[in-house]
Amino acid sequence: MRIGIDLGGTKIEGIALANDGAITTRVRVATPRSYDASVAAIADVVGQIERTVGGRCSVGIGIPGAITPAGVVKNANSTWLNGRPLGGDLEARLGRPVRLMNDANCFAISEAADGAGVGADVVFGVILGTGVGGGIVVSGKCLEGPNRIAGEWGHNPLPWMTADEFPGPECYCGKQGCIETFVSGPAFERDFAARVGRTESSAAIVEAAARGDRLANDVLALYVDRLARALASLVNVLDPDVVVLGGGMSNVSGLAESVASLLGRYVFSDRVVTRVVKNRHGDSSGVRGAAWLWPPTAA
Repeated sequence: MRIGIDLGGTKIEGIALANDGAITTRVRVATPRSYDASVAAIADVVGQIERTVGGRCSVGIGIPGAITPAGVVKNANSTWLNGRPLGGDLEARLGRPVRLMNDANCFAISEAADGAGVGADVVFGVILGTGVGGGIVVSGKCLEGPNRIAGEWGHNPLPWMTADEFPGPECYCGKQGCIETFVSGPAFERDFAARVGRTESSAAIVEAAARGDRLANDVLALYVDRLARALASLVNVLDPDVVVLGGGMSNVSGLAESVASLLGRYVFSDRVVTRVVKNRHGDSSGVRGAAWLWPPTAA
């Protein structure tokens, strides 16, 4: 049995994953806003799960950041984690090896292992949520890179900007025009508010578009085109077999199909065979991927 932990900004979710991919136990607690309390909360979730399953398990954790070669966290929007040796502290607390990886990588691992990307050689997993991230899995192995930033496509500039898009909104990373500032959920809502003059949730905008609201449809069409441009630049570099969409915006009905239909405008090929699909495991994909950091035979 393997334990997967998803360390989110608002909640910590833990599961026990059986060798056949079935989730046998699930625990959720609120994420504390301090480092020491977060370590304690993760250890407590592991303890709860192990008491339920009646045995000691391997532990994999998806985090909102990356682990540097020196073993400390960087680039986490849960800023109290940055610069701290989370893996080492958890190993000391739990008395066993612990594997940590970026949460978008965990999403990609999950969808490649037994999700929408199963059977594909090269899988690019995309997170379209509050932020925009990604993970790359090749032949079943997640690519991290020497800088531990492989798949961070959200912090490249939006390709083929129009005159009214350039130079793009400011990003928290300090640059302007990042893909994240155009195709995240908050970016979608910002574009609608700028055009219509009122604030609505992403879900409400999509519902309005489905009802035939012209302005909502225009904003959604622009979002789809921007996402197609952003993914086309990724396809030109990586040429994946499949792109799996995750995060809140992936729930937009028909998004994957609409983006796929536009890739041919931008990809440097006379024919685009890369599939664009919605994820299979939904909100559970990240925590499942964390469990998949250990092989099924791990104890």
